[in-house]
Amino acid sequence: MNAVVVAVLLMLMLSLVRVNIVFSLIISSLVGGLVGGLSIETTIKVFSDGLGGGAPIALSYAMLGAFAVAISRSGITDIIASFVIDKVNSKNHLASVVMVKALLISLLLVAAISSQNIIPVHIAFIPILVPPLLAAMNKLHLDRRLVACVLTFGLTATYMLAPIGFGHVFLNDLLHKNLTDNQLDISASQLPFVMAIPVFGMLLGLLTAIFITYRKPRIYAQSTLTQPLVKTAISTRYLVTVLVAVSAALFTQLYTESIIAASLIALVIFAAGGVFKVKESQDIFSGGVQMMGTIGFIMISAAGFADVMKATGDITSLVTGVSSVIGDNKVLAAVLMLITGLLITMGIGSSFSTIPIIASIYVPLGLSFGFSPLACAALVGTAAALGDAGSPASDSTLGPTSGLNVDGQHDHIWDTVVPTFIHYNIPIIIFGTIAALIL
Repeated sequence: MNAVVVAVLLMLMLSLVRVNIVFSLIISSLVGGLVGGLSIETTIKVFSDGLGGGAPIALSYAMLGAFAVAISRSGITDIIASFVIDKVNSKNHLASVVMVKALLISLLLVAAISSQNIIPVHIAFIPILVPPLLAAMNKLHLDRRLVACVLTFGLTATYMLAPIGFGHVFLNDLLHKNLTDNQLDISASQLPFVMAIPVFGMLLGLLTAIFITYRKPRIYAQSTLTQPLVKTAISTRYLVTVLVAVSAALFTQLYTESIIAASLIALVIFAAGGVFKVKESQDIFSGGVQMMGTIGFIMISAAGFADVMKATGDITSLVTGVSSVIGDNKVLAAVLMLITGLLITMGIGSSFSTIPIIASIYVPLGLSFGFSPLACAALVGTAAALGDAGSPASDSTLGPTSGLNVDGQHDHIWDTVVPTFIHYNIPIIIFGTIAALIL
């Protein structure tokens, strides 16, 4: 038995029966390590050592959380939420309700896309912006599974396609670097074109979720946690401060490629602009940790899980075993390579962390099957991004759940992970295969 397959399937099964994802990752790591031939002591040591690799990610999320809390303190997110709620309250007939739903979905999609580049807060905007909108969603009977799909699309498709912000990190710093490090002759400017094909598959999945799967009304109970906001106003000073802080964060993130540095610069500007006092910085940071802490712990646990999988050596043997049954069938080769990448990425939970592993194996393997450099790039990029849209340990699924489940009516696995897996991973595999065959 392959340790990676066993561990990932066990993690998924435990998650599906609603075992906490951190517990699922720990249990699956132990079982995977033992199946892979490691002793219990070695498995525990490797897992513990691997936790340190997730510390920078956890700190980044805490800083992003503080950044988002500061933005919320300015009042701008309340203004946005109040605007949507006013639209909901003023529209009664069917055509108007449809228009407001479209407005709300568009707002969330634009926010998710912008969080990857224009306002580089990644998923930290979700627990700030989404909870105040739940009252409006409940009144509209909007299916939160649809909202989860919209948010995950904006978070994932953006970095796969646009080489700005987080997309610059994914496409240029990671994907292009690891492809060229493995002697693949390809330029960074070609990668958005390559990734556009699997992203088109994601777009079809999003449209399916909007217009077919989750178009019917779904009833949610109104609770004290989803009461409409009291209408507020934002001062010109705060608005200017927000614009300056966001612009500075974007520039810093692009220049330093550090989320921590970008968030810190933004927080300094917020303090200087009077959005919060320096003595309140402890409360700001604590609010960020409270908001993003759970996700940080999950990502830390995922880092330990990933190190155990690497230590077993079964990632390479999994790919080698798959390649041995392919023969010269390029369609079968592309499909099995992507499915194998899905297993690897779903276990690790991060497409960014998976690229170095995938590229070192898939580039020589793809070339040996006769795939072109562009096709190899499509296989590596698609395989790395696959698990991000449907893994229980991915920030692209954890983020939407953090905002949609504040009242306990949105299950992480069944209402976020399963819908995004169905609507995105399946079309990504199909269109990733097409990309590998036509490029």
